[in-house]
Amino acid sequence: MEPKRMDSKPSPRPSPSGRGSLLEIIKDRIRQEGPMDLGTYMEMCLGHPEHGYYMTRDPFGAAGDFTTSPEVSQLFGEMIGAWLADVWMKMGSPSRFALLECGPGRGTLMADILRATKHVQGFHDAAKIYLMEMSPVLKEIQKQKLEAYNPYWIDDVTQLDSGIPVLLVANEFLDALPVRQFVKTGDDWRERRVALGRDGTLILGEFEVDGADIGMLPKESFQGIFETSLCLNQFMKSIHLLLKKQTGAALFVDYGHVKSGAGDTLQAMRNHKFVDIFETPGSCDLTAHVDFENIVCMAKEDDVAVCGPVTQSAFLKGLGIEARAERLWAGANEVQRESIISGLNRLIDTEQMGSLFKVIALTHEADLQPEGF
Repeated sequence: MEPKRMDSKPSPRPSPSGRGSLLEIIKDRIRQEGPMDLGTYMEMCLGHPEHGYYMTRDPFGAAGDFTTSPEVSQLFGEMIGAWLADVWMKMGSPSRFALLECGPGRGTLMADILRATKHVQGFHDAAKIYLMEMSPVLKEIQKQKLEAYNPYWIDDVTQLDSGIPVLLVANEFLDALPVRQFVKTGDDWRERRVALGRDGTLILGEFEVDGADIGMLPKESFQGIFETSLCLNQFMKSIHLLLKKQTGAALFVDYGHVKSGAGDTLQAMRNHKFVDIFETPGSCDLTAHVDFENIVCMAKEDDVAVCGPVTQSAFLKGLGIEARAERLWAGANEVQRESIISGLNRLIDTEQMGSLFKVIALTHEADLQPEGF
């Protein structure tokens, strides 16, 4: 799937009204402070304490708005578990380490990781499990699913135990970090911001760029829409510092593009269908494609070793997902066999999740060579 592109001209979008709704809160803020950058709009839609998308619901599965790889098949979590155990052993099997998942959803991935590693001698005894989660709804689900493992919930990686190595995993986490968009036509840069149309609806317009933002814009002969996430950049910097200080590895799985380029990838999803980004703010998932070239460049600047990115298909095949599926299939009934095969195909088929999703790993040193790359 290529990043979707939009016309750079403002276009009116229908936006329903509702007293006290997030829509009205956003409109009031625009009236008071002026046009809102897209990053602020995303933050409010996803994380508003009362009306934010992730604060009010379980968005996963058939009854939700989207389905992630851990919910597709247990095979995904088992492969991630095997990867983590292998990296832990390559690090010398430290007697204590932080096992952190960022954006753990329903806790399905972590549960599968821990089930897959229960026979790895010493792994569970050494692991101190952390979950970085903002949603009170999902925290309750995670508590129930992972009760036996006594996890710790954190809001920021600085809250991890500072004296131990770190193994981090994040599946479809980076794509939800807020983005901003700038447009260059000729020699002129403008920023795309959320404003109010003449009829009071939310529209996307182009406005003068603040002087403080000029420095982060491409210097070369760039034309079109430049999409960037300051939040993602800051988060990755914090991970680099963490790995260099405490040692360890971080694994990220997300959809995005291997090479940086121009284009608008911001998208909204509701009931497993793409919708307008202004459709009932707070009721739709908002995401943007991850720029993996940017992640690689930042890691190299901070002297952090990088593996990948590779496609999810190549990564999972490299870890032996097909052989694992065959073993499960051999002991399954007819219904279970169909589920195993359909889940496997969805994860690795290049027409499904296999190519759209990419995998990248960061390690504290180049000598730590993880599998799958």
